[in-house]
Amino acid sequence: MRTIANTKQNSAAGIEQQIPWRVSKVEALPTFRLHVQFEDGTKGIVDMASFLKRDCGVFKVLRNVEVFETVHVEHGAVTWPDELDLAPDRMHDELQNAEVYVMR
Repeated sequence: MRTIANTKQNSAAGIEQQIPWRVSKVEALPTFRLHVQFEDGTKGIVDMASFLKRDCGVFKVLRNVEVFETVHVEHGAVTWPDELDLAPDRMHDELQNAEVYVMR
């Protein structure tokens, strides 16, 4: 479990926590890539092409470019219809070490 320091802990009052790895922007790019930006300014490319070529379970629907391009941010996560989403903390960690995170 990830421990987060220095966050606002008032979700009971309806205030969302200020978490650095919350996604603030996402844009679909050609060849199954995403440009993502986080609240703390971290940004980069998430390359999903290799991931989508293998047995990727429920994510195989994203092989359809039109579905892939429906990506949006919901509650700080990269999301598609039917409740598909990616773990923002993992993307954030990977993009702090490199400009491109290649999902496997």
